[in-house]
Amino acid sequence: MEVLLDKKRVQIPEGIRLSDLLPDRDPRFSVAVIRPVHEEEAESQEVRLVTTAGDMVIEVADPTLISRIFEPGLAENLRLHWQDRYAAAFGPFESNIRPARSPGRYERGDVILGCGGYDPGRSYLIFSRMRHTADHGAAADGGVIGRVVTGRGLLDRIGTDDRITAVERIFRRADRSHVVVTRDGDFPIEDGMQVVSYVEAAVQGWGSEGIDTGSARSVEHFLLSVKEGRFKVSRSTSTHVVDTHLVPAKVPLELSGPRLEGAITVRTAGKSSGAVYIYTQGVSASAAHTVVGRVLQGIELVRFAADGDLFSIRAEPAKLDLIGFTLAEAKAVAARRGITLTSDGAGDDRVVIGQTPATTLEVIAAGTVEVATEPPEAVISITLDEAAAPRSVTIFREATGLKHHDVGKMPLIFQFEDVSLFKPKIGKGIGIIPENVPTGEVPAFTLAMTNDSRRGAGMVGVRATPNAEFGPTSEPLTGTNIIGRVLDAEKLEGMREGMTVYVREVR
Repeated sequence: MEVLLDKKRVQIPEGIRLSDLLPDRDPRFSVAVIRPVHEEEAESQEVRLVTTAGDMVIEVADPTLISRIFEPGLAENLRLHWQDRYAAAFGPFESNIRPARSPGRYERGDVILGCGGYDPGRSYLIFSRMRHTADHGAAADGGVIGRVVTGRGLLDRIGTDDRITAVERIFRRADRSHVVVTRDGDFPIEDGMQVVSYVEAAVQGWGSEGIDTGSARSVEHFLLSVKEGRFKVSRSTSTHVVDTHLVPAKVPLELSGPRLEGAITVRTAGKSSGAVYIYTQGVSASAAHTVVGRVLQGIELVRFAADGDLFSIRAEPAKLDLIGFTLAEAKAVAARRGITLTSDGAGDDRVVIGQTPATTLEVIAAGTVEVATEPPEAVISITLDEAAAPRSVTIFREATGLKHHDVGKMPLIFQFEDVSLFKPKIGKGIGIIPENVPTGEVPAFTLAMTNDSRRGAGMVGVRATPNAEFGPTSEPLTGTNIIGRVLDAEKLEGMREGMTVYVREVR
């Protein structure tokens, strides 16, 4: 059998299952399986034309034209043959039109089947750039076979030597009878199926012509969101899917623009600030969304994913964050990425606690990065109990920086006897509700946060001995939220009040 796996044709034996086709797939990840479609059964009348100048989506008036004119092998060999201020024509190719030898009236975005010299053997696919009247060698009805519904701005950018490189039929949600999104490894694979196992994305500002760092900070948030190579569909709608696992987060508005099919944005305002959106249908620009990238491959998987689905996503370039690495590891990563690294100290076991520039695009554009380090004894390892205290752990990660990097920090403000107290900077108005409050003796080296029932809300503490009366922040147990445990608390003995303590979360 032959199937199309992530746009590549592969030969497979009969009777195999999805797990055989994708043996390394994470079983939590969903994939899209598209069954073979007979044109008379096709519900979609849209095709995507991928050109060297960009992508556009065309709604075709007659679905049979998809197999006749837009079939792979014909349209994919069309080059820009001529252009003027009114239209741009790709071809030539052979068709069976009968030219009427009379002018037609056309609107911007019309797609016309015409010919040169009234010879059907020299037919062209003509894109109207503006309203005009002309004789394009079309049939008596004017020859309009469709219209551009997404990417009309491309009509003005097409130029000499541009060509059509790929033609894809677009499946919409109405085509669910032909498309299945599944995690079932036993799903049977049939001859002619298409399987989409991941989404590939390119970030805003990344391209063959160079690196634009104008959106570097918002792009960095997107790269953090997909750092683990996964996208969790918190909500799926007719126009987009959204991943909210980093909400709330402060993200700057750096590029507001049309949210075309395949566009990736981050919300910059409102209760969902920090959410990542991928669009399956074009919508207008929003002052609350910044564009951070675009889908290169796998839009079918995005389009049919449902609430709760988890799918694999790969972003180019990958996030370059050296914070948390040892200096030796950071040097190795930088070398692999072609980046020159300089450090404020020597010693391969030192831990990176900061980098300049701070964002991936800025580092790659500069070709160099400077890192700040601390000796390993200055970095304390902790575990956090997110299942028992989800809100308190979220607040702690945000306040210390662990939400964004593998090493966070907080000031050590007080030490006495067996207690160490820290005061991370928690934003105003953030409520710390009682959560995971202890009812008995609190073990030594337990990490806790004072909740809103006490005046010292937000204080973080650890106690070197067990105590059944007071929590690690020296508050009564009712005012204590247990958030985790310190793994190497002996390092606290060498620290003094006023120092910045660095923490690394062990998962």
